[in-house]
Amino acid sequence: MPPKIQSFHAHVYYDADTRDIAAQVREGLAAEFEVTLGRWHDRPIGPHPQAMYQVAFAVEQFGAVVPWMMLNRSSLDILVHANTGDDVADHTDHALWLGDKLPLNLEVLRSTPSA
Repeated sequence: MPPKIQSFHAHVYYDADTRDIAAQVREGLAAEFEVTLGRWHDRPIGPHPQAMYQVAFAVEQFGAVVPWMMLNRSSLDILVHANTGDDVADHTDHALWLGDKLPLNLEVLRSTPSA
């Protein structure tokens, strides 16, 4: 039986030059959808290779949130992944990228037990 998707995360990547764009995307997401916006991480954290913030949303919102990000991400790279309880698979096999696919530090996920 395939894993069940419990929810989704999007990781919006930015750098010093694109932080203002990331803020505009964040404001747009907050205005349009009932999503949970994570903290700003201005340096790499966990498996993520550059600054980012997380957007958590329900399975039922995928069809609205992801197309909105496709059209409104500007030049930002965004990782969208399922949450099934398998962190490595969720960030690789169960993931899609808007923009460039960035190299993740999967060793961090392999060494951390899933919640």
